[in-house]
Amino acid sequence: MNQQIGIWIDHSSAVIVSMSDSQVTTKTLESDVDAHPHYSGGRSPGGEKKYEQRHEEQLDRYYDRVIGEVGRPEALLLFGPGEAKLELKERLGRSKQLSDCVVDLDTVDKLTEPQIVAKVKQHFAVPR
Repeated sequence: MNQQIGIWIDHSSAVIVSMSDSQVTTKTLESDVDAHPHYSGGRSPGGEKKYEQRHEEQLDRYYDRVIGEVGRPEALLLFGPGEAKLELKERLGRSKQLSDCVVDLDTVDKLTEPQIVAKVKQHFAVPR
């Protein structure tokens, strides 16, 4: 099956758009990643390190959930406003099942679900 997937992602949610044959499906995953404000833990030795470690573990679980949803696509488009798309791309690079997948990146602002679907359709309409 010729499957192409677009993922709009930030640290709070991911919208996964799957295109195969003539079908387009979408799925939204909410993350459980805590907000990442500047640490203000006071005098606790190692407190900031523990805080950062917990945040990284939450991101790892979130990215694992997203990767678990994509299966084995032929091509991926990762897009969104911040660092999440870059972090996810790095994590994909370590995945054996996705090592031969073509991954494109794009920076875009917050979009509605119909805008996300339209962007993925437009991106993959170009012959590869």
